[in-house]
Amino acid sequence: MLTLLRISGFALIDELELSFGPGLTVVTGETGAGKSILVEALGLLRGARAGTDVIRTGRDEARVEAMLALPAGSPIRARLEADGRDIPEDEAVVVRRVVSRIGRGRAHLGGSLATSADLAAAVGRLVDIASQHDQQSLTDPESQLAILDAFAEDEPLRAEMASAFEAKSAADLVLAAFSADARARTEREDLLRFQLGELETARPAPGEDEALRVERERLVGAERFFAATARGEEVLYAGDGAVNERIAAVVKDLGALAALDPALAPLAERLGEASATIEDVARDLGRYARGVRSDPTRLAEVEERIHLLQRLCRKHGATVAELAARREALAAELAALGSYDQGLAERQAEADAAGERARRAAATLTASRKRAASDLQRKVDATLGELGFTSASVPIALEPQPLGPGGADRVRFLFAPNPGEIPRPLARIASGGELSRVMLAVKQALARTDEVSTYVFDEVDAGVGGSAAEVIARKLKRISADRQVIVITHLAQIAAHADAHLRVAKVVARGKTYVEVVPLSAEHREKEIARMLAGDPPSTEAIVHAGDMLRKAQKSAKETETPKRNGRRTETPARR
Repeated sequence: MLTLLRISGFALIDELELSFGPGLTVVTGETGAGKSILVEALGLLRGARAGTDVIRTGRDEARVEAMLALPAGSPIRARLEADGRDIPEDEAVVVRRVVSRIGRGRAHLGGSLATSADLAAAVGRLVDIASQHDQQSLTDPESQLAILDAFAEDEPLRAEMASAFEAKSAADLVLAAFSADARARTEREDLLRFQLGELETARPAPGEDEALRVERERLVGAERFFAATARGEEVLYAGDGAVNERIAAVVKDLGALAALDPALAPLAERLGEASATIEDVARDLGRYARGVRSDPTRLAEVEERIHLLQRLCRKHGATVAELAARREALAAELAALGSYDQGLAERQAEADAAGERARRAAATLTASRKRAASDLQRKVDATLGELGFTSASVPIALEPQPLGPGGADRVRFLFAPNPGEIPRPLARIASGGELSRVMLAVKQALARTDEVSTYVFDEVDAGVGGSAAEVIARKLKRISADRQVIVITHLAQIAAHADAHLRVAKVVARGKTYVEVVPLSAEHREKEIARMLAGDPPSTEAIVHAGDMLRKAQKSAKETETPKRNGRRTETPARR
């Protein structure tokens, strides 16, 4: 739901901030006062194109910002959060669009930069506009399909269709990859056999490369290793005056004195332990020295083995520890190529089964859509009759298209305004007023299931008066029980049913023209409705009539008020 709209430097608006609540909000004003500027501003937030001509004279940029409340379980919230948008829990998402005279424009969605496509995908699913200049979702083929599916309430069928098509696509890719031509398969088989033969011959063991590097160092520096370890044994234990011998003498002297001074006993004991340790180290050094030998033949073997392992690692992009797993993978692939015919048959069968599942899902979804299209057309045509289009019809045509994740249907909303005329695409022949009333009829049918939370209608009352105007007002009021509705209107009957009323006026100050939008109190609503009835200034009779219309509208609202529906109140008190 739209909760706040802020506009700066846009068209004739200098600075404007408006708060919106639930229910039905009407926007009124004299012809040419600038009411449609609000619609154009919202269109920018939905990703519409914008040139520098929308920037107010004397300003460097035009800026439009909005706050859109998203329920915790909203699919749009889930999609935005999945895209990494910053949407704090229980808070609104902030949308901003800036058009600049210098450089490129900017857009922000949920705290981060966005493209026009991002805005269309997110805001376009939250705010729907029907106007003469901005036909929006009702004329877009993809949105028409979404409207029909929402009316049909066949989410399980669509989920099965998407899952089946994904499985079909995956199976087709596997089959295509497996169905390489025979020559390529033979070449691959030869390569695999050669690479596997190398690894089978080499049989590298995990950790072998590190052990070989240590052995190579010992072989290269054999003389230095022997000299150091032999000298260590000599100095510590084997030679005349060795360290261990001298320590033993000290231990002996201290032992004799420890009888006179017990404080020396621990020291003598620690030296004894050190002597034993030194003796153990000396013996280990001796064994190491006797094991050291200079062996050029073995050094050459080690060097060759290290070189082989390095070459295999480079070729396979792996470490020595990973070469064993690589050998198993090559063997498995080679075995699979060896049983190509069987593997091809298996993968073909899997692809056929996945394709059949997708086709069945598409056929079931098509059947559901055909039934829903008939029901939706009947409801829309009936509502159009109530709105004054007694002979108009909106056939909904389903046409086949290549199978995809959404099924095998292309939906077209057609329009036949008069009897005997061939229905043509709605986008090509419906005027702004006709389109608004068609959308009104569609939205009434979708009021319970549509994920759009805000409907904006411009010129929904074009060419309507009398009882049809009252019908439109009641239908807008009914829809506003489930969704936020914003209507630009010239009809007093519609304005009387509003929960909130905004008046747009064009003023001139200091040689400049400005558009102002003012929320009206109860008293000023009465005067504005009287102006809509009888012109400006309104007569006393018009004011009395306006008051009577407001009271009747409020009484009608109380009589039709119902309990909460879909978590929303079906009626909301008028904002003052």
